[in-house]
Amino acid sequence: MLTDRLSDLGRIAAELPAAASTAAVAVGIALLIHYVMFRLLVRLARLSHLESDELIVARLRWPMRWALIALAIELAGEASPLLARMWSAVDRFAIPALLGWVALRLVKAYAIVAESRARLYEDDLAARSRRTRIAILSRSLRFVILFVTIALMLLSIPGVRTIGVTLITSAGLAALAVGAAAQPALKSLIAGIQMALTEPIRIDDHVVIDGEAGRVEDIRMTYVVVRTLDERRIIVPTTKFLDTSFQNWTRVGGGITGSVVIAVQPGTAIAPIRAAYETMLAVRPEWDRRSGALLVSESKIDAIELKLVMSAADPGDLGTLRLAMREEVLEWLRTEMPAAVTPPAPVCAPSA
Repeated sequence: MLTDRLSDLGRIAAELPAAASTAAVAVGIALLIHYVMFRLLVRLARLSHLESDELIVARLRWPMRWALIALAIELAGEASPLLARMWSAVDRFAIPALLGWVALRLVKAYAIVAESRARLYEDDLAARSRRTRIAILSRSLRFVILFVTIALMLLSIPGVRTIGVTLITSAGLAALAVGAAAQPALKSLIAGIQMALTEPIRIDDHVVIDGEAGRVEDIRMTYVVVRTLDERRIIVPTTKFLDTSFQNWTRVGGGITGSVVIAVQPGTAIAPIRAAYETMLAVRPEWDRRSGALLVSESKIDAIELKLVMSAADPGDLGTLRLAMREEVLEWLRTEMPAAVTPPAPVCAPSA
């Protein structure tokens, strides 16, 4: 037994220099092929009018380099049995990892390209809808790629593969264990895909959930990031947008309408205030010119309520517009019609 082992070690020592030189030549050829191939691809990408070509080439440079090296060593193993035996202990992990790496890079590159094209859409609603689908579906696909890659790498281990086969044949315990362990991940994955298809929210939507108002900043697989007006970030589970009710102020395109109520004294002339309000509103950059009117919403004994109706493209602009118009109209009333906002002096009864 000892003699056989010593003879094996001697044979390995004798074959090692040849195997090393074969591997070095294979790696050199792979690097040369990679250099020439990507030089050609970069030139072709620069000649193309699509920015996506350069991005995809840049994303694939490193994973393709290692993939070509792995392929070269695999082919070189045909000429060197020692190299083939040494590589067989590595390729069960390297091949799935490299394939997963290439797939992840491709998904990420296409997601970036598709999102940049979505930003060029003239219709903001369609652009936000497309960006939301791209973000959710690309992350779902990357999760699946990672899951499959890790599973292939684990199944290449004989002990893990034997345990898996044993569990599968024993009354479905494997399915129960995997289902119980992966329930949160699968629930989040299904919720993300359902959100991409039904679109209850989109990126940049203005929502109100649990009394907190803000804009949807990012949509992840397991949570949604909502940015409030005071720059806080609220982390909301993805499933909450499917299980509970919430407000979406920008669910439908076409802007948003709001109003400001100002009280004036009875007997105040409305026409001059309406004319001044329309003039002020016309010069505001936040106004989208969909709706703008001054209406008498309430008439009481001691006051008349004027509703200043205005519209804007999004809630942020509407908030700025409401504050500005309230201030400007009140200032105009103070200087031009002070009697409209000054209560009349009390009438004193004559003394006996």
